[in-house]
Amino acid sequence: MSDSFKALLQSDLTTAMRAREEVRVATLRMVLTAISTEEASGTDARELTDAETLKVVMKEAKKRKESAAAYRDAQRPELADREEAELAVLETYLPEQLDDAELTAIVDRAVAEVGATSMAQMGQVMKVAQAEVAGRADGGAVAAKVKARLAG
Repeated sequence: MSDSFKALLQSDLTTAMRAREEVRVATLRMVLTAISTEEASGTDARELTDAETLKVVMKEAKKRKESAAAYRDAQRPELADREEAELAVLETYLPEQLDDAELTAIVDRAVAEVGATSMAQMGQVMKVAQAEVAGRADGGAVAAKVKARLAG
């Protein structure tokens, strides 16, 4: 079971290679390399769980988003377009992102669960909220919601 997500990525890579989809092939190779690197990091080589594999894919997607923005700021639209194309491929493997109302509801529940009344408890609220969000929203967006909720 632990290699099912990785196996899906490898299977999709084979399919993309047969279809000669250059961007998809390059993106899947890149993410599979990142997964292999993560598996080999640390003192012992190990196989990542599906959740850990998803975190690697999310991290790679975040890199693409940041790179695209940096390239746009540097007036390099051709490079930004490439990063955005890779991001689009990665997003097909990510869980559906939460909308603003859902994220607000999760933060409200986390604040109530912790009983938070001040910014000093932000870490506790973040821990509870992040557990429920589980990759369906950017950590920065969650932190911004928590700050707004505890400050107001």
